[in-house]
Amino acid sequence: MNFQRGRQKEEPEINLVPMIDVLLVILIFLVVTTTYSKFAELEINLPQAGAEEVDKNANKPNSIDITVNALGDYTVNLVAVKSSSIESLRNALIAAADNHSEPLIIINADAKATHQSVVTVMEAARLAGYNKITFTTEASNE
Repeated sequence: MNFQRGRQKEEPEINLVPMIDVLLVILIFLVVTTTYSKFAELEINLPQAGAEEVDKNANKPNSIDITVNALGDYTVNLVAVKSSSIESLRNALIAAADNHSEPLIIINADAKATHQSVVTVMEAARLAGYNKITFTTEASNE
């Protein structure tokens, strides 16, 4: 039995306007509540350990050797730094530079030295205005 003889069936339709409104509100909420952080990046060239040996007695007139041991003690050109603060390291680097404008900073870090102690040396070099930093590595025995 068909009780709705004279009526025609209405075609269902999908109304997209409310869905677009909801999506725009969500998008606005995300844009307003998102925090944008800018991190300072330090560009370094990571050293490659190879089998080729470098002459350790080569004359390096414009370089500063910094040694970091496992305990976090520092030496600059074989002279011990009394304090491990960034300011004292910066002052030691400036004194060791001997009026060179762009000395090469060579970091000799113990394998068990903390990451923070190496970053402290790099920060002291940055504060002193020196941008050339390199690391020494041991040649792999392959």
